Amino acid sequence: MAVLDRFTAPDVPALGPAEAAVTPGKWPTNGTPADLPGKGLAQHPMLYLGEGYNKMFVVNDGKIIWTYQTGKGNEYDDAWMLSNGNILFSRMQYVAEITPEKKVVWRYDAETNTEIHCCQPIGLDKVLFIANGLPPVLKVVNIKTGKIEVEHDLPFIQPPDRRNVHPEFRRVRYTAQGTYLCPFLNMHQVIEYDGNFKVVWSFGTNDLPAGTKFSPWAAIRLKNGHTLITNESGRSQMEVTPDKQIVWNLRPEDLPTEYRYLNTQTCTRLANGNTIVCSRGGPGKPQLVEVTPDKKVVWVLEDYADLGPATAVQILDDPGVPEIPGESEH
Repeated sequence: MAVLDRFTAPDVPALGPAEAAVTPGKWPTNGTPADLPGKGLAQHPMLYLGEGYNKMFVVNDGKIIWTYQTGKGNEYDDAWMLSNGNILFSRMQYVAEITPEKKVVWRYDAETNTEIHCCQPIGLDKVLFIANGLPPVLKVVNIKTGKIEVEHDLPFIQPPDRRNVHPEFRRVRYTAQGTYLCPFLNMHQVIEYDGNFKVVWSFGTNDLPAGTKFSPWAAIRLKNGHTLITNESGRSQMEVTPDKQIVWNLRPEDLPTEYRYLNTQTCTRLANGNTIVCSRGGPGKPQLVEVTPDKKVVWVLEDYADLGPATAVQILDDPGVPEIPGESEH
């Protein structure tokens, strides 16, 4: 919150030198319903982006105060506003860090036939990401020196059973315990590795009732030691204990009909215990839904006139330093 004034400073250009304007997406723009729970855009200050609309937004006091556009192509998936005001994001073809003044201070381009959908800051000088490929590779790069400090191949579905690298990973998170939490989207499991890449925990289809669809798009380690998993194919957010018990599970059918999200890719757990679900949305469907631990809906955002679909959101007044692993649960 202390750095948001930089995003509205006179020296912030409408379009930075690396920006490319995008046209609005093909979503309904006939206004925002007036009777939704919460305060609309004024509910939270936030960094917001969505897959399929390559324009990210900073929102404060109910207004869009800053945008960054990256033109045609696929796709925004992950983003962080750091304590110094810089924004780290993935763009499938690359991962980059930019200033509020829209200057690119670091960029790592995906190699041929690879894709980068995830990123995480580790301090202000290191970035973790996975390059989807054959094989997919987990990397930690020192952005000050350019040195790759960690580089490790991850399992993948071998050809000819697989068709492309696109559905391998959408998230990776480095935990406060020094482990790597990796949701294998098309291998239907979450695997946690220690610093030597020994498996220390996993959760997958075999841990669920027979016939349960499970494609983990994202997973975050909560401060209580549980893991909050977004199951894309099951359209659910499930909180799982270390001994693999599901102690909380949110699905669209748990909500009133008019507030049910269409699909889900990520969610974030706030310090007050509420959970915000991100959805790519669709006609008459919300982009963000915030619920209490007992699943009471306290906020619904459905605003396609101002924003695109929601893949990820960072709530900017939630406590914690984003680049310290374990302090931010978005």
